[in-house]
Amino acid sequence: MKIGIIIGRIGGVDGVALETEKWIEVLRKMGHEIIIISGQFEGRKIDCSYETQVPEMSFFSPESYWEQKKAFFHPDFNQDDLLEHLHLYAKVIEDKIVSWISFYNIDLLISENASCLPSHISMGIAIKNAVIKTGKPIITHDHDFAWERGDRYVSPHPKINEFVVNEFPLRLPNSYHAVINLHAQKTLKEKFNRDSIVVPNVMNFDKSYGQITDHNKDLKIDLGLNPDDILLFQITRVVGRKGIEVAINLIDKLNDPKVKLIITGNYADDAGNEYYMKLVDLIHELKLSKQVHFAYHNFSSKSHSIGSNGKSYSLSDAYAHARACTYFSTYEGFGNAFVEAVLAKRPIFVNNYKPVYWPDIGSKGFKAVMLEDNEISDVALKEMQEVIYNSELNKEIAEYNYQLGKKYFSYNTLEEKLHELIHIAIK
Repeated sequence: MKIGIIIGRIGGVDGVALETEKWIEVLRKMGHEIIIISGQFEGRKIDCSYETQVPEMSFFSPESYWEQKKAFFHPDFNQDDLLEHLHLYAKVIEDKIVSWISFYNIDLLISENASCLPSHISMGIAIKNAVIKTGKPIITHDHDFAWERGDRYVSPHPKINEFVVNEFPLRLPNSYHAVINLHAQKTLKEKFNRDSIVVPNVMNFDKSYGQITDHNKDLKIDLGLNPDDILLFQITRVVGRKGIEVAINLIDKLNDPKVKLIITGNYADDAGNEYYMKLVDLIHELKLSKQVHFAYHNFSSKSHSIGSNGKSYSLSDAYAHARACTYFSTYEGFGNAFVEAVLAKRPIFVNNYKPVYWPDIGSKGFKAVMLEDNEISDVALKEMQEVIYNSELNKEIAEYNYQLGKKYFSYNTLEEKLHELIHIAIK
């Protein structure tokens, strides 16, 4: 079957793009031909049959930037120009999608987050109109919804709010939803009486990950650390919902100068660097500057040499040197960092982020030290100390979680879910 993927950008390291690549890999394994249309193809080459770029579909195009600015951030009193713009560029994108569908004779469409989150309004409208025009079945891979983002997608313009309510998520007779957690499934049913299939984020458990290699064996030295230091890794971006201050407080409570916290992500998405500065202040207040390291400049999406003065390390290299991982998020759509730690056979300390962690992950039986409301109780602290200092227990937990992860969050799980979705969509 010829399957057409519609996505705003692909080839980068954002969650939607990464999960889309996993879908593509599994769909190709299932024997399908994959054809992509996107506003932007970033650094990594995608394994597909054909690529079509439509610049107007990019989130960073002048058209998208202008409509987001006028719809949500700096609105004009007169909304007519904005509405005219939306209809104009929706038609431009629609025509290109329709031509693409016809040229490649596509059988089934998959919309990657473009039909559920109004981060590119005209593209969402265009996809709907193209589906109506061609009659092609479409699976919408819904990673996020507008109501999950607070007031981010609330406009002072009543007609824009009508657009958001009426167009997102896509609700056509020949559209079918894949959501990433049980809460989204429940909410979609309650709000719109729409059925959906929960497709969790997955990892490839058939490839080695988080292993010590010749490339990464000197990682501690390159980070300016001692060979006998014990490393806890926070492998996330630096944004407020990641709860990194809890990991810093854990380092303080452990009261062991050999235990270091390494934060791999940057703070590019932290508006005004406010959260980053809050963390810096906390580190100085607790006198932990020698134990907490922001190391984003040492890590990239994949490891490679950057010259004679040093190396760039991948996240797999980071996991290879982690005694355990901290993941005290207050909200996540799913929890990729949790499953990555499981894949890398590293124990994890987690906050019970609601409404997703326990129903979708924790209840499966994973052994993790779990906090409630990010409170480090005496019992939780003792459990974390045992994981950190008891090597035998550490390995036992890691292996147990790995086998459980392979059962619930592997490519085999994804293949089963995709078979189910495709069967429903083309019945």
